[in-house]
Amino acid sequence: MSVQFRKYQALGNDYIVIDPREFPFIPEAKAIRAICDRNYGAGSDGILLGPLSGFSDLGGLPAGHIAQGASPWVRIFNPDGSEAEKSGNGLRIFCLYLAEEGYVEDRPFYVETKGGRVSAQVESINPPSIRIDMGKPSFSARQAGLATDAKELLLAKLELAGESFEASFVSMGNPHCVIFVEEPTAELAKRYGPLVERHPLFPKATNVQFAKVLDRHSMRIEIWERGAGYTLASGSSSCAAASVAKKLGLVEGPVTMNMPGGRLELDVSTDSVTMKGPALRVFDGCFSGALLATLGSLGALR
Repeated sequence: MSVQFRKYQALGNDYIVIDPREFPFIPEAKAIRAICDRNYGAGSDGILLGPLSGFSDLGGLPAGHIAQGASPWVRIFNPDGSEAEKSGNGLRIFCLYLAEEGYVEDRPFYVETKGGRVSAQVESINPPSIRIDMGKPSFSARQAGLATDAKELLLAKLELAGESFEASFVSMGNPHCVIFVEEPTAELAKRYGPLVERHPLFPKATNVQFAKVLDRHSMRIEIWERGAGYTLASGSSSCAAASVAKKLGLVEGPVTMNMPGGRLELDVSTDSVTMKGPALRVFDGCFSGALLATLGSLGALR
């Protein structure tokens, strides 16, 4: 049995795309961890399962076709086996995959995620350039189920390992905690990110950004992703950090987000946040018989 998969990266954030038309994959947590493992598996920051005709559907849409009036679904899985509501980099990758495989054309289309519908357009395949409207940020702490009586959580004091930070919460369809610091570093993100991710304030855990405003139109962040750990870039994290900065009156209009993996162009001039950036198909692969046997034993094959 030969099973194909594609691997993409978006500013150093890498995902494996599994198309159900080629691989009837059941997303069991142990199987996801086995595939994403960088020592024993194919290695990635997550798995994109789709296109699907619905959230719970494991069957793919016909090759080269999306039913009229319907939007393709994608399910997004972290390397620890958990499921993410939304991923900006993952969505750019998935949209590029849809375009490359003929599922969509160069006009705007919608993609459904667990964190809501997004509007997307693959403006160019070569070089790849994808624009996505990530939706309207929500600052409601109550709606997100945070362990606080406050309506919103903005610049709230957060004590971590003897250090005090000011934390702000925003949802882009997935949860984010933005912490402004004098100098964002990888060491800072790796040290305090895990403590914020699982802080009692966030019962469902959270993504974390350590951010600095450079000027009215540029920022820099370091990222700790929920369920994935330290990552070089994140689209939803970029949108979250820029949204909090806009809310606080620190940025406006177009914002360039600088990350270790590269830059994203954001537009925060309207209620929604629009993101534009690259993605790249790095290789096609074939799962070995040995790995397929492992996945079968874990209940991940139909």
